[in-house]
Amino acid sequence: MMPGEMVRPVVSELILAEHPDWTNEGYLCLSDLNRYRGQYVQKVLETEQGELTSLEDEVLLSMRQHELLAANVDVDFDGARTIGQRIADVVARFGGSWTFIISFGVVLSLWILINTHLVLTQPFDPFPFILLNLVLSCLAAIQAPVIMMSQNRQEIKDRLRGEHDYQVNLKAELEIRQLHSKLDLMMTHQWHRLLEIQQVQTDLLQELMLQNSAQSKLPLTPQTRSPDSPQ
Repeated sequence: MMPGEMVRPVVSELILAEHPDWTNEGYLCLSDLNRYRGQYVQKVLETEQGELTSLEDEVLLSMRQHELLAANVDVDFDGARTIGQRIADVVARFGGSWTFIISFGVVLSLWILINTHLVLTQPFDPFPFILLNLVLSCLAAIQAPVIMMSQNRQEIKDRLRGEHDYQVNLKAELEIRQLHSKLDLMMTHQWHRLLEIQQVQTDLLQELMLQNSAQSKLPLTPQTRSPDSPQ
């Protein structure tokens, strides 16, 4: 339960709008308090932007349910890949490596060397290597769309990562605002308590001063004397 004094005034206004008989002297359960906080944040976002996006709705829902938004987008995205997407990623990864460049250069050199008259009297692909050009054209025609498929998946992953970062940043900003509000309310509450303590101490000091002054004004009682005491 949260004391009503610790609730932010803007949130108290939403509570009073639905429950006019509620006062700051009462208490409020945390689930209802989080619900009203979510309504206030939603109202602020709608005022600033006009309407809420699906990402902001998810942030508000996570704030009400106290759930974490942080997640590994790469693991979740890569875990749902199909066989064709996995092949496209492997081809794109291998096609953009030095291993592919060096091995392809070696293959081209051997092809040209074998099809010269110095090695074979009747080469199967003599100069100007028409068969080699056909193979390279077919390889480029197949490799280009496969690499584009992998790049499209990477763009989707980057967009998901950006949306996730936006959600985390938005929730962090809202949580920081709530922390500032709580700290302000706690400081105000502590100041009120300190003032009350000072007033009580002041009252005690005034009572002590009144008692001392009253005792100083009392008449002195005569001392009883024994019969043997001198006159």
